[in-house]
Amino acid sequence: MMTLIHLRANGVSVLIESADDAPPAILHWGEDLGAIDAESATQVRSCIDLPVGTNAPDVPLRPALLMQAGDGWSGRPSVQGAFADGSGFSPKFATTAVAAQSGRGDAQPVTEKFKQMGSGSVGYTLEADTGLAGVLTVELTEQGLLRSRMKLTNAAAQPYQLSGLCLALPVPLDAVETLDFAGRWGKERVPQRQEITVGTHLREGRKGRTGADAAYVLHAGERGFNFGSGKIWALHTAWSGNHVTYLERTYSGVQVLGGGELLLPGECTLEPGDSYTSPFVYASFGHGLDQVAARFHQFMRARPQHPKTPRPVTLNVWEAVYFDHDLDKLKRLADIASEVGVERYVLDDGWFGARRSDHAGLGDWVVSKDVWPHGLRPLSDYVKSLGMKFGLWFEPEMVNLDSDVARAHPEWVMQAGSRMPIPSRDQQVLNLAIPQAYAHVRDQMVRVIEDADVSYIKWDHNRDLIDAGYAESGKAAFHAQTLAAYTLMDELKARFPGLEIESCSSGGGRVDLEVLQHADRVWVSDCIDPLERQQMNRWTAQLIPLEMMGSHIASEVSHTTGRTHSLSFRAVTAMFGHLGIEWDLEAASPADRQELRYWLDVYKQHRDLLSTGRLVRADRGEDSVWVTGVVAQDQAQALYQMVSVDRSAMSPRGCFTFPGLDPHKDYRVRLLMAHTPPSGFKPPKWLEGSWPNSAAKSAGNAPAEQSGRAYEVARIRGSLLSEVGLAVPSINPEQALLFEVSEAVR
Repeated sequence: MMTLIHLRANGVSVLIESADDAPPAILHWGEDLGAIDAESATQVRSCIDLPVGTNAPDVPLRPALLMQAGDGWSGRPSVQGAFADGSGFSPKFATTAVAAQSGRGDAQPVTEKFKQMGSGSVGYTLEADTGLAGVLTVELTEQGLLRSRMKLTNAAAQPYQLSGLCLALPVPLDAVETLDFAGRWGKERVPQRQEITVGTHLREGRKGRTGADAAYVLHAGERGFNFGSGKIWALHTAWSGNHVTYLERTYSGVQVLGGGELLLPGECTLEPGDSYTSPFVYASFGHGLDQVAARFHQFMRARPQHPKTPRPVTLNVWEAVYFDHDLDKLKRLADIASEVGVERYVLDDGWFGARRSDHAGLGDWVVSKDVWPHGLRPLSDYVKSLGMKFGLWFEPEMVNLDSDVARAHPEWVMQAGSRMPIPSRDQQVLNLAIPQAYAHVRDQMVRVIEDADVSYIKWDHNRDLIDAGYAESGKAAFHAQTLAAYTLMDELKARFPGLEIESCSSGGGRVDLEVLQHADRVWVSDCIDPLERQQMNRWTAQLIPLEMMGSHIASEVSHTTGRTHSLSFRAVTAMFGHLGIEWDLEAASPADRQELRYWLDVYKQHRDLLSTGRLVRADRGEDSVWVTGVVAQDQAQALYQMVSVDRSAMSPRGCFTFPGLDPHKDYRVRLLMAHTPPSGFKPPKWLEGSWPNSAAKSAGNAPAEQSGRAYEVARIRGSLLSEVGLAVPSINPEQALLFEVSEAVR
């Protein structure tokens, strides 16, 4: 029986067809179709039927969530593999049952030919002629985000070697351009844009982690799409190990986005009765990149485990002390941190085993008696006495060969049989898929967390997985290692309620929606140079909300680039994320500390907005100035940063707009500024007649001459701010201004 199910939520429609002889197919994913009836749904099917092409199969191709050769598809098949005897290389799946679920109720069988729903999920029971079976789940969330995954079961009598399972979503030929990302250490999320052509735009991650160069979000959109306009269909593969993301266009006029896990040979053998569940593939439709991003953000924020408390200002002491752990120095840093308003203090690498450099000690999660003769408790207690929480750095999946654990258990080190992988950062990978190795790491971490009362873990992962297998068998273990890392995170959080985990992987090498089902934020990059972070924060936010992005105020001279930047540029850049500090505060001047406190106060006054509001990014033809804002859901307030990232070929540099405001409301605009203005600052005419007052004073803090000031502009209509804008104030390159916008009360 043919069944049509129409899912609708938040301006998005998904119309799914299933038939007895085929897997389910998405007939429409995009603009809301309204409350259509069975006749209209059938008309959609008739409207999009592809004609039989010349010298093509006699049966029109029917794009499905499972693309299969048996339907005439000559592109990438969704299910790849074969049985032990070589048969079953081309399974043909058919739908045997359909069940739908709305809200929190149980799934109910669908027996009617047409079913209209709001948000919800649909489960399709499938059987293949080769003996494989499965359940394919398609869900449209309340936010209009589409996600799907499949559980594949070997119902045959012999082993099945699965080599790939990817799910595909149709994209209309109106989409002619792609946007995805590349990058490297210290330069993550570099956008790359190109024309869609016939063939496959294939992005594979073979690093055993998401990767600094991951596609991240693969967009297909109308020509010229930008932040505010143009239809876009986007896909994200939510998996922290080896993965595949692709866009494929064939000569037949079919275009699909797809994704799944990348399985290595021999990695997933399904014995009779065994099952494999693919990662979730998330898909977002929107008008403009901001709307695409908003669906991801809204979904993440709606989860019950999403961090709800105000994001605490964090100090990480790595760039202040590196491996030189001196208790007196660390206490002095804590004193200064408390004075300027820090709320969480994190001790980084170097506290354990023989870890006096990055050549030894990984895997031995025991507090070093040489460096910490009385344990970490003296520092932890001191930090907490100052009103701050205590956090600690771990790298649980890694091991130095110069460590007690590697010497005692060389078989726990991941390798391709007897061949040790080439070293990276002088370290190897500990196979957490081995129960004894997993227990070793877990038990040592538990002991340290309990002894030092740790409430936050910076969880690092500083090398790609190469030749990552079981030492004894030589079998690949990328899949098992990824699952083990998730399990360890979950087990620790269950054991220590309230424990927060940051996913750090050489910076931003493990950023995806699945790791964030287990962790609470990500470290965007090891590069905290604010100019570089402008690009990285701007595009990391295309997938995850700002409050999950670790964004720190760097040292005056960048650790990674050697550039020198003003504190105001560093602070305003860090504001649009989960703000923290990575700086030797003891070396900061009294004036710098005073200004730092001002910026931390500004962040605290606005962090609820930054954690709940909608991200907006202005489209400007002249690209030397970037404008990014966060607008409250009721559009009553907003915060914008205007950043000069380069010198313009024109002077003056036109106007900048405030996107996302209510055109019918009147707004008050305030320019928030530390006592020392940014380099090259010259107020434009629209600031003439405004009065400098104390931003800090209005919040009940220090007087203006000690902290900051604000220039206030008279009431301005929202339509004027959004469509006409204000003349760009003159500032030198690599400087930033911060604007507070609030609804004017008559």
